Amino acid sequence: MKKFSTIILLTFVGVLASISAKGQSRVNPVVQDFGGIFEIPTAAERPSNDRHYNIIIDVRSGPDSPDQINPSLNNIARLLNLHAVGGVHPSSMHVKAVIHNLATPVIATNEVYNQKYGIDNPNLDIINALTEAGVELYVCGQSMVARDYPLSGLNPKIKQSVSALTMLTQYQLEGYALLTF
Repeated sequence: MKKFSTIILLTFVGVLASISAKGQSRVNPVVQDFGGIFEIPTAAERPSNDRHYNIIIDVRSGPDSPDQINPSLNNIARLLNLHAVGGVHPSSMHVKAVIHNLATPVIATNEVYNQKYGIDNPNLDIINALTEAGVELYVCGQSMVARDYPLSGLNPKIKQSVSALTMLTQYQLEGYALLTF
C-alpha cells in the first residue's frame, strides 16, 4: 500500500510540475530575441557557476528553407541563455562556432544571399545578437569555395578559417568541449 501511495504522490507532483511548466513564459537573459528557454528553479542539476566554459560548436545543419533562420544558430543562443538561467555569468562563457556544410548560406551578406535565394538573409539579426553576446563565428574556407560563396560576400561579423576540420581539432586539443548542431 505504501508503494502505491508513493506512486500516486509522485504522479500528482509530476502533473503539477507539467501544468506549471506549461504556464511559464520563455526567457532570454543573454541573447534577447533568440533562444528562448524556460527557467527550471526546481532542477537538482545545474551548471557550475565557478568555472569557465570553453565550447567549440560544429554548425553544419541548415534550415528547412532559405527564408528561415538557421536552427543551429538559435541553439547557440539557447546554450547561452540556459547557462545564464543556470547561474553562469555570461563572462564565463567562451564560445566559438565554425559554420560549414548545409549551414554555409548563413554567412552571406544580403546581396549574396539575394543573388542565391531571391530574399534577404534571415540570419543577420541572430548573427548580430550572438556576436554581441561574445560568440565568435567562423566559416569553413573549404565550404565557402566548394559552395561558391565569395570572400567579398562574407558577413563582416564572421571570420574565415582554413577549414571546419582543422578548427574543430585545434580547439578540442586546447580543451574546448565539442557540441554539434
